[in-house]
Amino acid sequence: MNAKIEKFEDLDVWQNGIDLSVDIYGKLRDCRDYSLKDQICRASVSVPSNIAEGFERQYNKELIQFLYIAKGSTGEVRTQLLIAFRLGIINETDYKTLLESTKKISAQLHQFIKVRKERFS
Repeated sequence: MNAKIEKFEDLDVWQNGIDLSVDIYGKLRDCRDYSLKDQICRASVSVPSNIAEGFERQYNKELIQFLYIAKGSTGEVRTQLLIAFRLGIINETDYKTLLESTKKISAQLHQFIKVRKERFS
């Protein structure tokens, strides 16, 4: 990540959030529990969307707030993935893969928030 970040699309964490959301939509394509499907898809879309919205804001404090919201959405997705797994909506392999993606994104967000607080506040 040595390249200069000029737009949110340059952020690895945003790209990973997009991948997570697309993966979740794909895994739940045939899910008939529309309530859970809608909730988990919305939460997954919230991750990259809040990163993008925060990046487009004027002040660092606003960016940090939106990064926290995105991080919270990763926890929401993790919770919903466990529910989907326990209900047999997704299999164990998909559950573990998606779970690891959320943990990676959460860690990236944690680091991004830390850097923004230390260097730009």
